[in-house]
Amino acid sequence: MVKLRQDTFAEKTLIPAFVFFFLLLYPPAWIARADRRIAGAAGGCILMRPAALERIGGLRAIRSQIIDDCALARAVKDAGGSIWLGLTRSARSIRSYGSFTEIGRMISRTAFNQLRHSYALLTATIAGLILTYLLPPLSLLSGRPVAMTLGATGWILMSLAYAPLLRFYRQSPLWSVCLPAIAMFYAGATIHSAVQYSLGRGGRWKGRIQDLNVR
Repeated sequence: MVKLRQDTFAEKTLIPAFVFFFLLLYPPAWIARADRRIAGAAGGCILMRPAALERIGGLRAIRSQIIDDCALARAVKDAGGSIWLGLTRSARSIRSYGSFTEIGRMISRTAFNQLRHSYALLTATIAGLILTYLLPPLSLLSGRPVAMTLGATGWILMSLAYAPLLRFYRQSPLWSVCLPAIAMFYAGATIHSAVQYSLGRGGRWKGRIQDLNVR
């Protein structure tokens, strides 16, 4: 997984969290294990043996997939191949996201597709984000010692979990206290993804609509 840019304020705020959430969805240690079904890849840099591509039927196997990199990894693993995903500083992305809006569109393009267009999964995901990331800081406002202690503990634990990614991107660990607000931004982008899909505008990319309900 190439190192993503973090030149703009929006990138510095949101990009390390993008990698953080991606690795929560696709843990590299699980990806590499043959006994785990989970598979993932990062499309900016993929190396693949020709024999492995031929074994899955070529790129035709993923021609209808929006999240094509992870679909490719899934096809390879299902065919008995082995995959590996890891972070690097030696390869860098040249794609720039100059604003929060651009990053929001990037997330919205595939988020509801990732949830298999399920409104039940969408509801569970938003509820999980609120309970995990927003409830701890809100608990500090309750005025109740037990709730405040649990909330502070939760906020500290999420900050500690986020710290390695901030260190990888050479950012101050103080950014970790912003994770609750960042998580809500991602929740909003996910809801936007579902709304766009319901309006027949899902998966918009470079002026094209790629995620449509064809049933």
